[in-house]
Amino acid sequence: QVQLVESGGGLVQAGGSLRLSCAASGRTLITYSMGWFRQAPGKEREFVAAVRWSDFSQNYSDSVKGRFTISRDNAKNTVYLQMSLLKPEDTAVYYCAARLRPVVSRIPEDYGYWGQGTQVTVSS
Repeated sequence: QVQLVESGGGLVQAGGSLRLSCAASGRTLITYSMGWFRQAPGKEREFVAAVRWSDFSQNYSDSVKGRFTISRDNAKNTVYLQMSLLKPEDTAVYYCAARLRPVVSRIPEDYGYWGQGTQVTVSS
């Protein structure tokens, strides 16, 4: 079992930056893949980025590539999502997720563990 807690959301102007954190507890993340997803009102949950913890190979959606970056702190068992050049269309609730397989996936149903979500609002 693993528990995930996100933090770092908020309100930011277009062009600004935010860093989201996802702290994991209950099990080491070395056997996991971690994903970030987002969901805007009235829309389906959307893949943002994912990382395989063992070698930190990363995968990003086209909509965020070049603007968002995943990083980690092994000692804190925490993964971060640094978001830059934010746009109003990035507004959503952001979720981190974990799956007990060292294979990244863009499909929400492949992830068995989810955080509670954190709101990101980008004003124009």
